[in-house]
Amino acid sequence: MAANFQFVMRSGPNTGKTYPLEAPEIIIGRDASNGIAINDAEISRKHAKLSLHGFAYVIQDLGSTNGTFVNRQLISGTQVLNAGDTVSFGENVVLLYENAMDPNATIIPLTQAPKIVAPVRRPDPTLAPAPSPAYTPAPAPVYSGQMLAGLVPMAEIPVKKKFPKWLIFLIVFLVVIGAIVVFFLVIDQLNLWCKVVPFLVPLLGATCA
Repeated sequence: MAANFQFVMRSGPNTGKTYPLEAPEIIIGRDASNGIAINDAEISRKHAKLSLHGFAYVIQDLGSTNGTFVNRQLISGTQVLNAGDTVSFGENVVLLYENAMDPNATIIPLTQAPKIVAPVRRPDPTLAPAPSPAYTPAPAPVYSGQMLAGLVPMAEIPVKKKFPKWLIFLIVFLVVIGAIVVFFLVIDQLNLWCKVVPFLVPLLGATCA
């Protein structure tokens, strides 16, 4: 068992000596068979007893002649030791009770109940206001005849030009006259004009036989 506590002799026959406390029960006295043997005339053979209770040692006087003192106070029964306490046997021997693992640590005595710290209630976080929606500008209206940006204008479809009516009538008239002339030349020798279209013969400057 590792030593969590120790005695350091402040005054006595072995000043400065360290006594590791490694057993659950330790007898202190002048007898060499004790866990802590101190050869001093003011110490009884079985002077006091250390008992481990939880995380601290408890000291008890075993009916010694000169008594056992904790912090210069004579004890009559058992006494819980805290780090930094002094234990005296008679007037000459003084031992300092220390925490061997951490000399600066504070040991909670068994006579004191541990304090229960109530959890600190944290205030509810304030709800952050919802961010306002970003302003989006409305698109500009598009008027008739205005092209949208980025659009390529369509190529204009060429409009077919119409022939004037008088030119159409002229062409038709020339075609008719030409057909008549051709017809007249073709059937002149057959003397068919007077039979087919006698009314046109005078117009052409001829006469029927």
